[in-house]
Amino acid sequence: MKVSREQVAENRRNILEAASRLFRAKGYEAVTVSEVMKAAGLTHGGFYGYFASKDDLVAQSLAHVFSTAVPAGANVAGYVTQYLSSAHLKDCAGGCPMAGLASETSRQAPEARAQMTGSIRRQIESLSQAMAGATVEEKRRAATGSWAAMVGAMVLARVCDDPQLADQVLSDTREWLLASEA
Repeated sequence: MKVSREQVAENRRNILEAASRLFRAKGYEAVTVSEVMKAAGLTHGGFYGYFASKDDLVAQSLAHVFSTAVPAGANVAGYVTQYLSSAHLKDCAGGCPMAGLASETSRQAPEARAQMTGSIRRQIESLSQAMAGATVEEKRRAATGSWAAMVGAMVLARVCDDPQLADQVLSDTREWLLASEA
């Protein structure tokens, strides 16, 4: 049975959504192609009609999740508050792929690393637009430091087995960043 172009596009989107959630929740190595296809409501046999390999799926799922992510925009305080929240901490599968997958991606294929690099570049550029600073370089440095602090705080909070310390890491980083914007 022939599948329409619209159905192919929807299937592909469903696979990318499922993969990006599973990868963020479990990491790349712990997720199988069969698991992704099942989560997408499809059979394993159809995978290679959409992707050349699991490495291809990894890179394309990163591209997909980054293309649907909401950039920081002009409201940096709101973005910082949302990013460094308990809700984001608990939502690994739906959360920031940078905080969830950065260290693992450093050991992935060049295409996956390129997706992360592009996302870092876009995020710093987006944040730079709204940062305080007299020059472009000052704004960029503030954006780079803020983004690194936010991602780092989320990584530290997620690895922590003490919920109070995890909340403190997020809260302290959030308050420090918001005070530096004042």
